[in-house]
Formats: sequence, structure tokens, C-alpha cells
Amino acid sequence: MSQEPRFPFLHVHVSPDDADLVSSDLFDLGATGVEERDETTLKKNETSGKVTLVASFEDEATANLAIESLDPALEPRLEWVVGDAWRDAWKEHFRPFAVAPGLVVRPPWEAYEAKEGERVLELEPGRAFGTGLHETTSLVCGALVAHGDELRGKPILDVGTGSGILALAAIHLGASHATCTDNDDEVIPVVLENAERNGMTDKVKAAAIGLDAVEGTFPVVVANIEARVLVPMANDLKAKVAKGGLLVLSGILLPQEEEVVAAYAPFQVVSAPKKGEWVAIVLRAP
Repeated sequence: MSQEPRFPFLHVHVSPDDADLVSSDLFDLGATGVEERDETTLKKNETSGKVTLVASFEDEATANLAIESLDPALEPRLEWVVGDAWRDAWKEHFRPFAVAPGLVVRPPWEAYEAKEGERVLELEPGRAFGTGLHETTSLVCGALVAHGDELRGKPILDVGTGSGILALAAIHLGASHATCTDNDDEVIPVVLENAERNGMTDKVKAAAIGLDAVEGTFPVVVANIEARVLVPMANDLKAKVAKGGLLVLSGILLPQEEEVVAAYAPFQVVSAPKKGEWVAIVLRAP
């Protein structure tokens, strides 16, 4: 009888001001995902006055190397989770919330009665990244709301789509249809399932392909990834934005803003909304 798989999770405790920087460090050290726990997110924090970061790793060796590289003051602790139950554990704490003015995200297992003027998006992240709780997602959704007039009736390209939340939000706000890409083929079924939940099956195309395989250009392009990925892909991403179109970038820490803006020249900055340690950059194509 084969044993169930065991997954290593690294817990560290940081001040709220340092959470985003340490989260970025954990990804640099090999984490495949990082969950932030405090009183406003999925779970209550484990240490009063601190934010708990829970980082998943592919294997024990990588997790142990990360521990060796971290400041002992972060109290790094490795926890093993057996089997796949961890994939659904977060659901207990996922509640409906406003991801942007007038746009509410709710999980399938939670009822929510929309207030006047609200749009409600039903979302099941599955194995994909993106519940909408993270500041980077909220920033992009806010930018889409702010540019709703330009979005209505037009197609959108969502690069690094994850759960598909940005594409689906854009359609809720009036986009005609969405093309979604990701480098992880496991998230594609999640995107399509979420599209079906929201009655958008005929408006969403999703595939695990590179930008070179995406045909044509788009009047609106969004990419919520990371600065370290956005910078080297700048030329390829700019080539997918139609003349005079909008490009919304997120996943960018405040100190990385200038580097990203420089990489996307000659696109002009329209706005750079900030939330916590993160900034989104809204650019206009020449």
C-alpha cells in the first residue's frame, strides 16, 4: 500500500510592514506559493501583532535551504501536511468580499445577496492562484473599474491568469470576451470552470501557451505576475497591446516601480495606484 504524499509548509512570523518583502524573499528561495494570515485574510494569525506567512515548497530539501537563509528572528517552522486535504482547508475561511468598488467575489459555498449596483463574481480558485484577497489582484480590479468606459464591448488579454479572476471581472464590467494564458496547464480547467459558474463559457478562451502563440493585439491587457517576470517579458507583452490600448501590470513591490516603468517605455504611465507595499502600473500604448 503506497503512502500518501507529504507536503512541506514553512511558517514565519513578520511585522505587517515586512510581510510583502519577506513573501518576495520566500519566492526567491523556492516557495511555490505563499499565504498571508492575519485578521483580515483567510485565517487568523498565529502570533498576536504579527502576520504569519505560510510558504509551500516542492520538497524538504528546498524548504530546509530556505530556513537556513532566513533570519532566525522570523521563527521559521516547518510543518508537514499529509495528503491533499490541505488544498481545501482554506475554504472554511473564504468569505464574500469586495475586490473593487461595486464588484464582490464570493465562493460557491457562500450565499450573498447583492446590494444595489453591485456585481457578484462566483469564484473557486481550486489549484490556481487568485482568490482576489491579495492587494495585487484588488489593484488590477480597481484599475479595470476606473477604466470601465474603455473596457466595455472590447476583448481583454489576461496573462498569468491563475484562477481567471481578472478576466472574469473584466467581463462582468463589460468586456466582450477574454483570452487567458498561463504557464501552468493545471490552472486552465479552473479558469474554464469559473467561467461556466458565471455563465461566461462562450466569452472565455484559456490555454497554457506563451505570448508568441497568442494571435493579434488587444485594446486591454492585464498581467498580475511579479516584477522579476514582467521586466524580461516586456517586449513580448507590449507587442500584444493595440495602438493606444491599456496595459495594466501588477505584482510589483513599491521599490520595483521605476524598473518596471523603464522596461515598458515608450508606454506612458496613466496611473500607479498603491495598496500596502504593492503598486499597479496602468500604461498607455503609443
